[in-house]
Amino acid sequence: MSAKFRVSAVQTYNSAVTGQAGLMFRDRRFNIAEDKGVIDLSESRQKLDVIDRQIVELMKQRLEISKDVAEYKIANNKAVYDKAREEEKLKTLCACVEDDFGKRCVDELFKQIMAMSRKLQYGILEAGGYSKAAPHKAVKELEKKGCHIVYQGVPGAYSHAATLKYFGDAADCSCVSTFRAVMEAIKNGEADYAVLPLDNSTAGIVNDTYDLLREYDNYIVAEETVKIEHALVGIPGTDLSKVTRVYSHPQGLMQCGKFLNEHSSWQQISQANTAMAAQKVIKENNPKTAAIASETAAKLYGLEILEEGINDNKTNTTRFIIVSRKKCYRRDASKISIMFEIPHESGSLYTILSHMIYNDLNMTKIESRPIPEQPFEYRFFVDFEGNLADAAVENAILGIKEEAARLKILGNY
Repeated sequence: MSAKFRVSAVQTYNSAVTGQAGLMFRDRRFNIAEDKGVIDLSESRQKLDVIDRQIVELMKQRLEISKDVAEYKIANNKAVYDKAREEEKLKTLCACVEDDFGKRCVDELFKQIMAMSRKLQYGILEAGGYSKAAPHKAVKELEKKGCHIVYQGVPGAYSHAATLKYFGDAADCSCVSTFRAVMEAIKNGEADYAVLPLDNSTAGIVNDTYDLLREYDNYIVAEETVKIEHALVGIPGTDLSKVTRVYSHPQGLMQCGKFLNEHSSWQQISQANTAMAAQKVIKENNPKTAAIASETAAKLYGLEILEEGINDNKTNTTRFIIVSRKKCYRRDASKISIMFEIPHESGSLYTILSHMIYNDLNMTKIESRPIPEQPFEYRFFVDFEGNLADAAVENAILGIKEEAARLKILGNY
């Protein structure tokens, strides 16, 4: 009886009976598989175990040779990553198999093998003191005494509050009108530190700050958080029923979306920051205008609080960074921020982030910003745990520097 006929017969029988007959069908189907010569699973696994051990032994040999390659590159001042060589190697290896799936397997396998080989070589270079990373000076404490601090906005702004929280109420500080002016003051030596908002727990990142961190050779040396508690403020004697226009920073308006939706007829007008919005209200002296600002700003400018606690998220917090022109970091710093650009091709982001995985570094944040001169391509900003003096961090930084189109260490704090 042919196998085809036997399958048909069993299927017919199984459709007519239930219970024990169903078990009989499954047994018969298994016997048919045996008749066709299907290899037992345990036997296949034993063969795979033998092959896997052979692969491991070959990998050990390959890594030993990779050490020799690293020594040669050190002696001849050659880069670890040779993209053209690796691409040619992959092309040659993929040609050894005929089917598309096999080519894909070979490509992915050897990309990983070569990536691990590079990581080994980076470790050898780092251990030998051949890292080309720019030095950052470790200090016990940041120097605050006699320092001048600059922030964007006006007195009463949340940036002002962050400045006082980090440097103390007696801090020698001044304000400028734009984020760029803040960075220029640091660059030109007009101030020792700058305070800039980086991101908000509700509204997300401050795009301008990220872009300026890339543009200027200034460095993050610390961070401070300020809880955001917005209030609607107006001139003395006004009330909610009279208001037709409200001023605030764009994020301030966004963070009070639910409250503003209840007053949808109000005109919403953006200002450079919340304190400037409060200033504008007092200057206009118009009972129809109000501002979304802090209660501190209201008291500072003599405004009346019309409604307090109007922000949607009561735990709303903004993170501010402390920036210096000096490449320094506290010895107890535990967070690193970097910016990198990569080729616009498949797998390039994974390749860079794999250096953190390999070195057991915990990435805590990743953001992207467009590269204006390269439409629809992006640069990445990453935060991860660590200290620049850690061997694992040094190894990861070296690998990223070699393989990214551009790398900048934004700070360790």
